Amino acid sequence: MVRVDSEVVVTHLFAPERASLLELLSSLAAGQWRAPTVCPGWSVKDVALHLLGDDIDLLSRRRDGTGPADKPGKPAGFQELVASLDRLNQTWVEATRRISPRLLCELLAVTGKATERYLAGLDLFAEEESVSWIRPEPLPNWLDVARQYTERWTHQQQIRDAVGVPGLKEPAFMAPVLATFAHALPRAYAGVPAAVGTTVEVVLAGDAGGRWALTRTPDGWRLAPGTATAPRARVALDAETAWRLWTKGIRPNAARAAISISGDRALGLPVLDAVAIIG
Repeated sequence: MVRVDSEVVVTHLFAPERASLLELLSSLAAGQWRAPTVCPGWSVKDVALHLLGDDIDLLSRRRDGTGPADKPGKPAGFQELVASLDRLNQTWVEATRRISPRLLCELLAVTGKATERYLAGLDLFAEEESVSWIRPEPLPNWLDVARQYTERWTHQQQIRDAVGVPGLKEPAFMAPVLATFAHALPRAYAGVPAAVGTTVEVVLAGDAGGRWALTRTPDGWRLAPGTATAPRARVALDAETAWRLWTKGIRPNAARAAISISGDRALGLPVLDAVAIIG
C-alpha cells in the first residue's frame, strides 16, 4: 500500500511551461529539430510529437470519454504495461512525423490551452485515475495532474538538453517535479524487508530539492515530506541527478557515484531503482 501525504498542486504551471516550450521550439533551426535526444531513436521533433500525443490522449480519453476501439486488455504487470505504452507511443510518433514543425507548434498551442482548462476544472481530491509508477489503484486527481506536469516538464528538458538550451530549472518549476517524483519511492521499496517503524530519509540537494521520510508500516512503506527521526539509512543526491535517474535519463550504476548513503547502505540503495516515468 502507498500512503499519499502532502498534495502537490501544479495547475498554475501548465500555461507557463507550454509557453516556454513553444518559445523554444519556435526558435529552432531545421537541423535542431532533427537532433537526437536521450529517448532512444527519437529526435527533438519526435519528442515534441509525443507531447502532442499526450495532450490528445488526455483530452480524448478523460475529457471526452473516448478511447480506442481496439483498446488492449489490462496488462499482466508493470513491465508489460511499459512495453505496451512504448509500442503505442512509437506508433503515434511514426504516424505523425509528416506534420511540419510550424504546424506542430500551432497544434501544441491549441492542445496546451485545452489541457490546461480541463485539468484546472478537476476536483483535485476525487480519486479517478491511477498513476502506474505509484500504484495501480485510483489516486487523488492532484497526483495525476502533477504526474501530467512532470511528463511535460521532463520531455521539455530532454529537448533542451538535445539543443543545448538550459531552462525551467527554477525552483517554482522544478520543485513540484521532484516532490511528485518522490512518490515513486514507496514502490521502489515494496519488496524491501524491514521492521515496522524503520525509516529511510531521502535528501535532494539544491534550491528545488527537499527531504522525504520513508517509514515502514504494517501495510507497507509510507512517504511523507520532512526529516526522518533516527533514520536507519539516509540517502543524499543532488536534484539534477535525481530527476535524470528517476526518468531513466541515466542508469542506476551511473548514478551510484553521485549519491551518498549513511547508515544501512543496503537499505539506501533501492532509491536508485525508483522510476517516475513510463515509456
